[in-house]
Amino acid sequence: MGAKFLVRACLAVAAAALSVTDSQAATPRCDDAAVVGSVESRFSRNNRQFLKTDLSIADFGIIRETGFRPPDETHRVERRFCHATVTTSDGLGRNLWYLIESTWGFAGLGSSVEFCTDGLDPWHVYGARCASLR
Repeated sequence: MGAKFLVRACLAVAAAALSVTDSQAATPRCDDAAVVGSVESRFSRNNRQFLKTDLSIADFGIIRETGFRPPDETHRVERRFCHATVTTSDGLGRNLWYLIESTWGFAGLGSSVEFCTDGLDPWHVYGARCASLR
């Protein structure tokens, strides 16, 4: 009886923590349509402008959250770390890593999104293999 109670209590605490994270978070979810749309359009624009290629995202596969950091006394910005598998217009499957930050939008309003694709960051802006966004 004690073991069943302990398991139920642990599951209840985990479920409560998950619902608080999603319901009280200032950042949108990883699969939010506005976030995905922003990444998709900026991906194409950045590749044309910086890499001089006509590469775009043809399809988003699995999208998942890889980390969540709520704000605290020393870190005022809420951060949600995400990963997606994408198929690009050249037919290749690639890993896309992105970070959604609250209060970093225009004039401190809304959220901002930073992203990196394995193999498409020749200057290692986000570290080797997009390490700083993982």
